[in-house]
Amino acid sequence: MTDQTAVTERDLEVLAEQLGRVPRGVVEIAARCVCGRPLVVRTAPRLDDGTPFPTSYYLTCPPAVRAASTLEAEHVMEGMNERLAADPELAERYRRAHEDYLARRAELGEVEEIAGISAGGMPTRVKCLHALLGHTLAVGPGVNPFGDETLHLLEGTWSPDRCSC
Repeated sequence: MTDQTAVTERDLEVLAEQLGRVPRGVVEIAARCVCGRPLVVRTAPRLDDGTPFPTSYYLTCPPAVRAASTLEAEHVMEGMNERLAADPELAERYRRAHEDYLARRAELGEVEEIAGISAGGMPTRVKCLHALLGHTLAVGPGVNPFGDETLHLLEGTWSPDRCSC
């Protein structure tokens, strides 16, 4: 079996196609489509040009990006934020997801300018379903409650178990 995280030249070509630009700061492929193409990349906390980059898990697969964008356009984050504010247990789970994200990014190095900043609005709000879905796809279910929920909401529209590349 090949290393699912290693970045190949072909991966970089696919990422450029997916993103419409040269990919930056790619450390590994954090999740792959069932066909093998990149789904989520793990990025360095500081890009080659010195720019701090807090988004460790970057969703790249265009159909997944479109699906998450559709949910955002449907304002599902409003309900998520209402529940986050009203449910202390959910807020605690989301805070732990934030800590997980920070710990995984720290494995790649510390960047003072983004210390304590994760992605997707964690830990106090839900602001980017792409980032939260990327986190769930990269690390698996049970870590990020809103990433898990986003994946569930996409059932029937998009799935990591079915190629849509």
